[in-house]
Amino acid sequence: MSNASKVREAVGRHYGAGELAHRIRQALQNAHSDTHPLNAAELAPIDQFHVGGLAATKEMAEALGLRAGATVLDIGCGLGGSARFLAANYRCFVTGIDPNESFIEVARLLTQSTALDVNYELMDALDLKLEDNGFDFAWTQHVAMNIRDRAQLYAGVHRVLKPGGRFAMYDVTAVDERALVFPVPWARTPQISFLLTQQEMRESLRDAGFAEVSWIDQTASGTKWFDEQQSLRAMGESQSSLGLHLVMGPEFPTMAANLGRNLKEGRAGLVQVIVEKSAGDEI
Repeated sequence: MSNASKVREAVGRHYGAGELAHRIRQALQNAHSDTHPLNAAELAPIDQFHVGGLAATKEMAEALGLRAGATVLDIGCGLGGSARFLAANYRCFVTGIDPNESFIEVARLLTQSTALDVNYELMDALDLKLEDNGFDFAWTQHVAMNIRDRAQLYAGVHRVLKPGGRFAMYDVTAVDERALVFPVPWARTPQISFLLTQQEMRESLRDAGFAEVSWIDQTASGTKWFDEQQSLRAMGESQSSLGLHLVMGPEFPTMAANLGRNLKEGRAGLVQVIVEKSAGDEI
C-alpha cells in the first residue's frame, strides 16, 4: 500500500462514524419535534465544522463575491452546512464533495430537512472527477490540514474553475516548528496532520497559477471565538443535543480545546484566503 493510500485510510478512520445518520436523525427529532424545514442557524451546532462556526461561513461568503446562479464547488463539504448556506442565501448551484460516505449520507439527509437543492458527491479532493473549467467558485473550510500534497490539491481546483473563477479557503496553518498539542479536530496524531505556514501556502497557490485577491490572518478572531465559547460553557449556555460530539465522539471537546490552546500559544494560526484563476487561463 502506498503512503498516500495509508494516509487516506488513516484520515477515514479518524472521521469514521458508524451509524452517524441514525444518531443525527434521532438528535434532530429530539431537538425539533415539528416538521418545519430547518434553517442554517438551527443546524449550525452540527454542520459548521470549523472555528467561528456559522459567522465564519458568512464572513467568507461575503468576501468571495458570490452571485445568484453561480456554480460553486464545496471541497470537503462534511455534513453540508456551508453548501446549504450558500444555496439558501446566495441562490447558487452548489456541489459538495467529500471522501467520507457517512458524511455524504448525512449531508443529503440534512439537506432534505431544509428543502434545499444541493448536490453531494462522494469524491476525493485529490482526484476531482469533474470537467475542466466547470465552476465559477470553489470553497473549502478546514480541509487542507489532512492533505499532504497541496500542489495536487490546488492544481486540481485550478483546473475545474472557469477562467476568472475564485477559490476561497479557511485553513489552519503552521506557525513555527513547535509541536501541536494533539488530539485536534482533524487529527488524533501527527501522522495525518499536514499544516503549511502561510508563506508555504502562498507559494503553493502561486505555483498552481492562482493570483491573490485577499489574505486575512484570522488567528486573533479565532482565539477570541474559543474564549467566548469557553465563557458560554461556563455559564451553561452552550449545551445542545445537537453538536459535533455526535460526529466525532466523546473526544471532541478535548480536540476543540486543544485547537484553541494551539492558537493561543502560537503553535497554529488561521487564515482566510481568496485567490483567482486568470481570465486567460484555459485548460
